[in-house]
Amino acid sequence: MKLLRLKITDPNGFRSLQAGFEVHFLRDWNYAEAREFNPYILAGPNGSGKSNILEVLGAIFYHLECMYLNYRPELFEYDELMNPQGFTSDVASPNGFELEYYFPVPFAMNKSGLPEYAHIKIVKVYKGSPIVYLMDKELSTVLTSKEAREVLPDYVLGYSSGENEILSLPFFKMRFIHYDEYKDYLNRQISYPSTPEGRLTFLNAEFNQAIILANLLLQDKQSLQPYMDEVGIEDIKSFRIIIKKFINLNQTQITDDPENTVLFQRNVIEAIEDEQGEVRYRVNITQNLEPVIQKLIYCSTCHNYDPEVDQLYLDYWVNETTKEAFAHHFGSAIELFQVFQILLTLNLYTVNEKLKKELYQSASLYVNETVPTLPSDERIMRFKDMWIQKRGLADQILIKSLSDGEHQFLHSLGLCLLYKDKNCLFLLDEPETHFNPNWRAKFISSIRDCLDNENSEISMQDMLITTHTPFLISDSHKDYVLLFDRSSENIVEVTRPDYNTFGASINKITMKSFRKIETIGGYAEKQLNVLKERFEAGVAQYELIEDVELLGDSVEKVLFLKRVLDSLEEC
Repeated sequence: MKLLRLKITDPNGFRSLQAGFEVHFLRDWNYAEAREFNPYILAGPNGSGKSNILEVLGAIFYHLECMYLNYRPELFEYDELMNPQGFTSDVASPNGFELEYYFPVPFAMNKSGLPEYAHIKIVKVYKGSPIVYLMDKELSTVLTSKEAREVLPDYVLGYSSGENEILSLPFFKMRFIHYDEYKDYLNRQISYPSTPEGRLTFLNAEFNQAIILANLLLQDKQSLQPYMDEVGIEDIKSFRIIIKKFINLNQTQITDDPENTVLFQRNVIEAIEDEQGEVRYRVNITQNLEPVIQKLIYCSTCHNYDPEVDQLYLDYWVNETTKEAFAHHFGSAIELFQVFQILLTLNLYTVNEKLKKELYQSASLYVNETVPTLPSDERIMRFKDMWIQKRGLADQILIKSLSDGEHQFLHSLGLCLLYKDKNCLFLLDEPETHFNPNWRAKFISSIRDCLDNENSEISMQDMLITTHTPFLISDSHKDYVLLFDRSSENIVEVTRPDYNTFGASINKITMKSFRKIETIGGYAEKQLNVLKERFEAGVAQYELIEDVELLGDSVEKVLFLKRVLDSLEEC
């Protein structure tokens, strides 16, 4: 997909974006440019509204996805008496918007013989349900629910290197829908499909090892070249997967939660009485995933189930045969990752119906804090002892020992590798915060390398990146740079640079786009200002020349020295 235009028509606005806020993405809505991959760089001061663009797009696609899901949890649905705060299509946040984008049409060609795009326009009037249109010049056709769902992106992927709770909120809710969907299949004793139905996924640090592992096992060497060139990872050597197949429910958990009642009735294995006389019932929560668990067993070097602690241990000593086994059973990196994704999602099993209902209806920025974090031995799935070979080191090291910047680099590029063949919208909130300057300078080119698809004539991905890094602007043409600012009337304004950003120097971008004129740090500038004050007070020039040498080379130092030397000539 390729974004064209976004407008907020909700009279209450959205977060810091005022009512009537509008931003145009692809300039002149050019088909030719749409075929190329060019990420949008959103830059501006803290609090200028740039992250709100990611947040509103996440919220809009969450609402659209919920409208068209075949499965929605019962406690998620609206009921005038029992659940008046439940989901309805005419109530959203924002409650009014217009969104336009190009959508690649499979197998359709234009007059030039090139793959074609459909022009999609989605309009939600205030307190009305969204309507999806197919635009053709001045004509528009309202799409049916089935047609509308087919022109939504395959995946909407969120990632934040920090704690952007607003961005993660709709993705977090969708993750619970994924869990409830799995539980519904289990309760109805129906075979579970390979992937969740909902297409929103927030790939936070919890998925880091799953992303890295899926890529290292099933991507070709050429695709993994950025991993080697920048982080020095030569290969994955060994790892362990631990799966807990059963959960224990007490009588209160069963009677207070109707879903657990069904789970108990259909999937209970045995009743166990503890030392205090409390009866707990063992339920096989992974029963619907036995086929994929069996595939993981087939790929393992050795495995063992310990009934005392209810842990299935899968150990992998990785060589080419191991990778061939994973390729045979899972096909691709994305398919393997999606198996890991649903197994990790089952770690939400302790969240009861009451808390889930609150989560579905919540607009709180602290919603994640209400979900209990499980001890490692109570999780349905976890990774352990992932050993890698790193360039220049004689011994193998644990993946956990990598720096924050290395994890972030592998994670953000790993997303691109996994979803490079999919029609995706990437929403990346400051993904380069832990990078060194060299990696920041190479980030855009590394992303391009990861998303390069020789089998497609068009780019199917769109990407928005918020940043405070001038390097990302220097690697982008000005049409793809959006500068955010807030006026004295607290209005969020978006402009494009008035200069050629592509290949521009970091100093120029810092001054022009970030309005930072000084090229030295604040403390050093303060010391230089003290020297200027002494100069104005008549301190001897030679003394000032000697003192200014305590500062390193900079434009500011050179200008001050010139001023001092000029005063000597005048004497």
